[in-house]
Amino acid sequence: MKILLVNKFHYLKGGSEKYYFELANLLREKGHQIAFFSMKNKKNVETGEKEYFVNEIDLNTGSKLKALDVIYSKENKKKMIEALEDFKPDIVHVNNFQRQLSESIIEAVNERKIPVIYTAHDVQAICPAITMLDRDKEICELCKNGKYLNCIKKKCIKDSSLKSILGAIEGKYYRIKKVYNKKIAYIITPSKFYRQKLIEDGIKANKIEAIHNYIDVNQYNLQTDDQGYALYIGRLSKEKGILNLIEAFSNLKNEKLYIAGDGPERERIENIIKDRHLEKNILLLGYLNQDQVKEYLRKARFVVVPSIWYENCPYSILETQAIGKPVIGTNIAGIPELVQDKVNGLTYQYDDIKELEEKMKILFENRSLAEEYGKRAKEIATKEYSKEKYYSKIVEIYEKAIKEV
Repeated sequence: MKILLVNKFHYLKGGSEKYYFELANLLREKGHQIAFFSMKNKKNVETGEKEYFVNEIDLNTGSKLKALDVIYSKENKKKMIEALEDFKPDIVHVNNFQRQLSESIIEAVNERKIPVIYTAHDVQAICPAITMLDRDKEICELCKNGKYLNCIKKKCIKDSSLKSILGAIEGKYYRIKKVYNKKIAYIITPSKFYRQKLIEDGIKANKIEAIHNYIDVNQYNLQTDDQGYALYIGRLSKEKGILNLIEAFSNLKNEKLYIAGDGPERERIENIIKDRHLEKNILLLGYLNQDQVKEYLRKARFVVVPSIWYENCPYSILETQAIGKPVIGTNIAGIPELVQDKVNGLTYQYDDIKELEEKMKILFENRSLAEEYGKRAKEIATKEYSKEKYYSKIVEIYEKAIKEV
């Protein structure tokens, strides 16, 4: 089978890009022919496969004269047609395509009667701001069912009226064109929670398959240690719950918290650490590469995922479980689908700082319990999130879509 993989970024920027490249590796390993369609960027990864690139659109610095290209780009449609004529794929599997690549590339594929599969890494089909967060980083569902005027009123997209208007227009355009209900054959959501949200927004249930992301457990078969510290891996931003974590941890004496990542709240976190004299308790590690992450995971007591927004299927949880460590996470969105309370970790009430403190205290004080949860975490990850299981499901969807053309 020939599969054209589409994603607006062709370098490791986040979870969507990790999935994009990991899926390519899996499909290639199984004997399929792969090609890529993305934007030009100096950070782009060399894959050794056919690659088709459109000019980069930077939404932060781009020309206002090009604003409508984020809704429909004739240039990108032309590039997609060229890619389809050259590669002749059986399936086009798109990931993050909205705005920079635009709906025009989907139209090009439809015209050639090639099925489109879409993995929804976020909820942009519902929310013009992509995350279902307002500008104050609070969960917001006001735009469900096309009520995009709320995005404009609240200036949800980067506190900008222009960007919020464009986002609302794009959302309305996609709804009028029935992009998700008609132009895409099947939508894959990495969590059952996201599937339900898309159904609530009017997308047909029989078009959506919830399949958790996979992990190559063999890459995480490492000798574990327990040096007693808690670990956070991710962006230092409000919606990730990092400030809640700092607040909860501040009341735990003589314990250690390592924080891996960077983001807009870093300076604020540094000030809190200094003001509360927590320099010996909280260590900011900054950005870590994959090997460094594995090393810190290997030695942690547990990992905390304190998100206060609608997480999908975080790779940080899958990686933690694959290495055999427990997770403490909020009981919101896709997290409790992965973290089973008192089985392979602990969950706590969304946004409840006191309960988070209590759950961390349990695992800090009970090493054997943490080891028990970690052992179960690895067993479940090996069984439920293996690449073999994922491959069988994804190919079944591809074959079904091809038959229905």
